[in-house]
Amino acid sequence: MTTLKTLKPFKTLIALIIIVLLAVSCERDPLLHLHRENHVEFDIPEVQINLDVMWDYDLDYDWHAEWTYGWDEADEAAMGQLGYSEPKVFDLRRYYLGGWPNQPHQTVEGYVVEGNTFRTRYNFGYYDILAWSRVHAADMVQSLVFDESTLDSVMAYTNASMMASRYQAPVYNKSFNQPDELFSAYERNVHISDNLADYDSYDPETRTYYKKMQMQLLPVTYIYLTQVRLHNNNGKVTNASGDANLTGMARGVTLNSGVAGKDVVSVYYNVRFKKDCVIRQTGEKVDVAGGRCLTFGIPNQNPSRVTKAADLEDRVKHYMDVNLMFYNGMDTTMVFDVTDQVRRRYRGGVITIDLDMDTIPVPLRPGGSGFDAVVKLFDEENFYIEI
Repeated sequence: MTTLKTLKPFKTLIALIIIVLLAVSCERDPLLHLHRENHVEFDIPEVQINLDVMWDYDLDYDWHAEWTYGWDEADEAAMGQLGYSEPKVFDLRRYYLGGWPNQPHQTVEGYVVEGNTFRTRYNFGYYDILAWSRVHAADMVQSLVFDESTLDSVMAYTNASMMASRYQAPVYNKSFNQPDELFSAYERNVHISDNLADYDSYDPETRTYYKKMQMQLLPVTYIYLTQVRLHNNNGKVTNASGDANLTGMARGVTLNSGVAGKDVVSVYYNVRFKKDCVIRQTGEKVDVAGGRCLTFGIPNQNPSRVTKAADLEDRVKHYMDVNLMFYNGMDTTMVFDVTDQVRRRYRGGVITIDLDMDTIPVPLRPGGSGFDAVVKLFDEENFYIEI
């Protein structure tokens, strides 16, 4: 398994440095002679996300130890980086509210911020400011769609793939594409004041007053690492077709609030098959079908703001299906109920299925036989597979 790049902290802050430029003055401590418009500069530091911090649910939860599949160069080439990557470019929207806070948005100005500094002119009064990371798709194909049809919020979502969905039909009979990695921050009622006392410091060389503010930049997409560990396989399963789905996920998210949408969909992603992977806790060698699934998380929730699983409101079931290929050339789609695991790992994490292949019959027809069979998991829990 490759070592993740250490990225800290989870709750990264965007520092807003507001600068007010003075009219020409030779006073040592000049009065705040302000024009109608004044410069504002945003200082955006590096966005740093660490899975160890984000997945810090329990004192005894070690996802590194649970994650048996690993992640090598072939996995990264096929499915992307295991953890989050660092965005370098941001989209920014500012909404002028006038002289009063908490007003509905009437106008919007959009900017693209490259690097970590943004500077423009502001009127006195109040602003709402929304920023999100610009998508960087490794394959140059962006899956995210942004809806700015209303001025009060921005919605991000993905469209359906070509793959069938067995658990969200008939509402959506196709699985949806994974979103790209996405982070957002929203600050309301930023006050551009004409009162000298509202500013933090003064630079006599540039005759500039500074005001510092803070915004939290949080992820609005969540990574699930899924693995089906095959015990006692002995060559029975030889490969995975590469097709997998994780169901019960949100179709989109509101960037202003970070709350996932109410539409429930299946998310299509890829898996790969590896032989003789070692379970760290026991030393046992198993064959594993593993993958990385990026989602908007549990519908109608903001997982980044949830502090414990008991506070989560989740009324949908979550299934994972993986297509496995057997030594006789036949294949079958195995379907697992992973609801409890998704709810425990509501900000993402490792989802593990341990399967004793001594209990699994070899399919005689490709693609399943059209009936459900109840079999036993390795830890004696029930799940359903199609054979």
